[in-house]
Amino acid sequence: MEGVLDAALANPWGTLDTVLDGPLHPGGTEATAQLLDRASVGPGTRLLDVGCGAGDALSVARDRGADAVGIDSAPTTDRALQGDATALPLTNGSVDVLLAECVLCLTDLDVALAEANRVLVVGGRLALSDVVVDGDRPGVPDSVAEALCLTGARGRDRLTEKVEAAGFKIEDVTDHHDDLLAMRDRVTERVDYRGLLGVMGERGQRALSAIETLEAAVEAGDVSYVSLVATAQN
Repeated sequence: MEGVLDAALANPWGTLDTVLDGPLHPGGTEATAQLLDRASVGPGTRLLDVGCGAGDALSVARDRGADAVGIDSAPTTDRALQGDATALPLTNGSVDVLLAECVLCLTDLDVALAEANRVLVVGGRLALSDVVVDGDRPGVPDSVAEALCLTGARGRDRLTEKVEAAGFKIEDVTDHHDDLLAMRDRVTERVDYRGLLGVMGERGQRALSAIETLEAAVEAGDVSYVSLVATAQN
């Protein structure tokens, strides 16, 4: 049982991938489609999906006729290049829409936003979604905080300020707190983690306490999830 806990803490996203179907972000494919709608992604749109993962968003974009390419540190899908958000292997002004779902919080945000602006055409759109944390970060293990995008998260006002400072005009911001709660509920329905951790002694109780702290922060709205669309001005 200790080995199960160690594996889950070492790779929380991998653990979630075995539990949840579809994209590992709040709202799943439906939220991705809505974000692409807001960014006016359609036939012929040159789209770059940063941190494309298994390529779920690429499929959604291509289904609507977009010319979609992905970037990932370890690409596992076709039409995906190896790279990261802070050093995009594309030329200046070569992209109409840059999509970044739950990924920029894991990077140097200022550098990533500057790169996004560089590869976008003037008037191109940044379609971004990410975790936001208002106040102190919940007290969870560092490995979990990093994997769940809590270490690089910032308040929503700070996020929008950084986007604007990078040369973008924000068109709209949408809160996805309900989607985050629904994602939490799906996990708790499929995994009896309270029962599992309850038989692991003191270490299991510490892990359970950390999870309950995180759940309380999500419930209160201190940890949430937002998306925005912004237009490149430079």
